[in-house]
Amino acid sequence: MTESETIAYDVVVLGAGPVGENVADRTRAAGLSTAVVERELVGGECSYWACIPSKALLRPALARADARRVPGLRQMVQGPLDAAEVLAHRNYYTSDWHDDGAAQWLVGVGADLYRGQGRLDGPRTVTVTGSDGGRKVLTARHAVAVCTGTDAVLPDLPGLAEVGPWTSRDATSAQEVPGRLVVVGGGVVAAEMATAWQALGSKVTLLVRGKGLLNRMEPFAGEFVAEALIEAGADVRTGTSVESVTRENGTVVVVTDTGERIEADEILFATGRKPRTEDIGLDTVGQKPGGWLPVDDSMLVSGSDWLYAVGDVNHRALLTHQGKYQARIAGAAIAARASGVPILESDAWGAHAATADHHAVPQVVFTDPEAAAVGLSLAEAEQAGYRVRAVDVDMASAAGAGLYADGYRGRARMIVDMNEEILRGVTFVGPGVSELIHSATVAVAGQVPISRLWHAVPSFPTISEVWLRLLETYRDN
Repeated sequence: MTESETIAYDVVVLGAGPVGENVADRTRAAGLSTAVVERELVGGECSYWACIPSKALLRPALARADARRVPGLRQMVQGPLDAAEVLAHRNYYTSDWHDDGAAQWLVGVGADLYRGQGRLDGPRTVTVTGSDGGRKVLTARHAVAVCTGTDAVLPDLPGLAEVGPWTSRDATSAQEVPGRLVVVGGGVVAAEMATAWQALGSKVTLLVRGKGLLNRMEPFAGEFVAEALIEAGADVRTGTSVESVTRENGTVVVVTDTGERIEADEILFATGRKPRTEDIGLDTVGQKPGGWLPVDDSMLVSGSDWLYAVGDVNHRALLTHQGKYQARIAGAAIAARASGVPILESDAWGAHAATADHHAVPQVVFTDPEAAAVGLSLAEAEQAGYRVRAVDVDMASAAGAGLYADGYRGRARMIVDMNEEILRGVTFVGPGVSELIHSATVAVAGQVPISRLWHAVPSFPTISEVWLRLLETYRDN
């Protein structure tokens, strides 16, 4: 194979994160030859800088918090976490940022892996430039799938680059615990990293420009999380913006919009994401570099019959599990179109349309307490024009809650469509609620009638009994 040789495939995938891996897995299972191009590590953002390392950092914090709520155990877990062991455990789960195992899996499904910067170079054509400058040209008979994900957004503050701020990547891969950490942002990354590093021994100051945390969930979710952070020793300030950041003799100095000066060892900006599409040749196929790629429910880019955008780059749901779901849809759609099978028609599985993106997207925030939601919040449902009713109960009303944790605190809400008597959304906040959200996802995605949910009997004594309390409250009020 020479550097100028053109290699033809049925499918070319840009990006070997979980989304690209799943597209390749599905197209290979359908018998389509598939090339995957990756410029960094096979396994992508989730495996090395997001979902996996962040949860490895958070799990000890949450386990200790739960243990401190159990009589007979709390006295034994009052000390600090072993930060070195937690960080080493995190390193293990990222394979020390080596991707040998992930690369072997990808090759094992029959895909060809090309390492380097991949760029579109006209319709159905991708050029790959390796680290040695070598160049390969890949052509796709049927489809090119863009699965390149997102990058962190840093604010436009003078001199910020000289400060060396943390992004989410730094927050999940740091090898030492900073004594003082300022976290800027109020979303999932900010809340989770504030939780993790406070538990590991940092003195965390959380600066939130808006009114509260987790503003894409029901307001009470962010309130519970903020209260717990404050109880843990964090300084949480809402309605606060950063005006300037400098580093003076190694110390980060933050000046807020009120003129207050805050000093820290490191500063994390968790202030949004942007699509990683700036330098992948979108201009050669009539698309805007650096922009999100709009798609239909099969992940086909608007106006194209061969270009797919899967995962974060299409801006439908910036969550790994939704991206993998979209990848399964896209892989099936590509295979169907390649074989001439009509798609987007009703079938038992709905295999060619990512309908869950519209009404049943679940998310878990692994803070203490955990927050989990699926579907619409009350405000979103009302804005969408549904006639709805919010049903709220104290999570402690479930018999299993008190057994799970002494003094259990949390709240549950379901959004009932009063016309169809189905659920449009569910939110839980409280210890251990991450394992409750799939039941809510099934109810929302399946549009299960309230009358049928009454006959889904929760096991006693579990926290899931909160479902019974929700249904009773709906019936009786």
